Amino acid sequence: MPTLDDATFPAHITTRLAALPHVEAVALGGSRAGGTHGPDSDWDFAVYYRGAFDVAGVRALGWPGEVSGIGEWGGGVFNGGAWLDVDGRRVDVHYRDLDDVEFQLAEAREGRFRVEKLMFHLAGIPTYLVVAELAVNRVLHGELPRPGYPGALRRHAPQRWSNDARHTLAYARAAHAGRGHLADCAGAIATAACQAAHAVLAARGQWVTNEKTLVDQAGLRHIDRVLGGLTPQPRALSTAIDEAAALLEEAVAAARA
Repeated sequence: MPTLDDATFPAHITTRLAALPHVEAVALGGSRAGGTHGPDSDWDFAVYYRGAFDVAGVRALGWPGEVSGIGEWGGGVFNGGAWLDVDGRRVDVHYRDLDDVEFQLAEAREGRFRVEKLMFHLAGIPTYLVVAELAVNRVLHGELPRPGYPGALRRHAPQRWSNDARHTLAYARAAHAGRGHLADCAGAIATAACQAAHAVLAARGQWVTNEKTLVDQAGLRHIDRVLGGLTPQPRALSTAIDEAAALLEEAVAAARA
């Protein structure tokens, strides 16, 4: 049974994390920051450090769970963290290198970003994800910038994401549909839906921090109808891909209008 209530729990975690060497700020993220959490939602904390952050300090806190090293979550902007059990609650801690975060903020303001692979994300993540966190997370210790959505990013990101979606579907049509590869076509349609959803939200100037509600936020949940009707016949798969392409392109065009 928890010994701390939800009002005092964030301060308990923050005090311990903020005391780690080289940590300059701690923020609460995820559904807890946005007020959309349920009673069983986990707690997401971002630790912003500058310099040689040592994850041994996280292990030394004594909280049971799994603590990764820097870069063990694939490298890139999402450079590691920990999955912990603290006072009967699930706690995720994300490592955030302030030098890299500030670089990605500068890049986003120029409309530049990369897409990186990350476990559990169909479309990968844009490097401006860490900028989105600055915009939506709740700072509990220290100071962090609170950026608005850059105009240059709003102009350039939709085209990049919509191109990715179009190419994903084109490859599925050329390489898999004619062979009756249902699983490959289904995966391509789902991936393209996430890519198009990124395009829609970027066109709106709406920040994205994960894919959990990405398709719904973009109003693309009707893609499920296309996926639900798939059969392994080549003609049917080609038709489904064309239908998905039309739905996604229409949504992106409407968001950019």
